[in-house]
Amino acid sequence: MKKKKLLAVASQGGHLIQLLRLKPVLDRFDTSYVSNQYREGMGKDFSLVTDANGDEKFKLIILFLQMSWLMITKRPDVVISSGAAPGFFAVMLGKLIGAKTIWIDSIANAEELSLSGKKAGAFADLWLTQWPNLASPTGPKYQGRVL
Repeated sequence: MKKKKLLAVASQGGHLIQLLRLKPVLDRFDTSYVSNQYREGMGKDFSLVTDANGDEKFKLIILFLQMSWLMITKRPDVVISSGAAPGFFAVMLGKLIGAKTIWIDSIANAEELSLSGKKAGAFADLWLTQWPNLASPTGPKYQGRVL
């Protein structure tokens, strides 16, 4: 049986560290990693994308185009992200191509959801928060602190 193709996407720093905590599970599949920072152990199937945020509109356009290209060339069955901008675009674009999408909001966001998380929730098939006080019937689900 053919392994599912996963695209695992996270911004640098804590987002990426948290996503890589799932690596033992993710590597059971045909997983490609995407970030704006390389970390040891990510393997050969890694794509580096532009570092961008809401204050850098031109860089966001470049990032969007990079993520669009990755969706076209990788054609993942599942997209998973722990944030921020690259993950938002990945979840949004993944949904548009018919992939299953998973957003795990960063454990650092204890008082409110991240901006990317609020936006990504509209495109995520599974939208998770790691804080029970942030879960809601229409918003993210709390299923424990997974990262």
